[in-house]
Amino acid sequence: MARSIPGPRLITCVLTLLFGLFAPVAPLQAQGTSTGASGLPVPRFVSLKSDRVNVRIGPSREHDIAWTFVTSGLPVEIVGEFENWRRIRDWEGKQGWVFHSLLSGRRTALVTPWEKNDRTPLRARSRSDADIVAELEPFVLTTVSECAGGWCRVNGENYDGWLDQTRLFGVYPDELIGD
Repeated sequence: MARSIPGPRLITCVLTLLFGLFAPVAPLQAQGTSTGASGLPVPRFVSLKSDRVNVRIGPSREHDIAWTFVTSGLPVEIVGEFENWRRIRDWEGKQGWVFHSLLSGRRTALVTPWEKNDRTPLRARSRSDADIVAELEPFVLTTVSECAGGWCRVNGENYDGWLDQTRLFGVYPDELIGD
């Protein structure tokens, strides 16, 4: 009785699943940071450079697209590297592969994407008793210019101030950024 050999697509799918299951997954905090193929630390946060970024199930253009981001500037965490491909994780914990040129080192963050209704106070200074200059809704995309002492200076259209660092996806707790 003749046995059929699995087709290349089936083999690719199986290898992709195995690679995805056994690829190292970094914790949300930057503990155990190593150096990736790029020479940069892994894990690290970056942002999407384009308003259309395909996320693939494996590190090549031959792999299927798992989903597509349609907003530039969104923060993602690089949790792995393979040649010119970066394994990224979004705020929901979903992971996939993105070509390196679609990512930017510009630091951005999402305000409390894990909450539905609670607003986050934006303060005039990096202190919990500083004046509140605005309240930001969940999912506000903001630019991060500085983080120190548990606070991050953020800005966007019509606002600039300091947020509690734990209220942001796109920076690690106690990470130092900027000045």
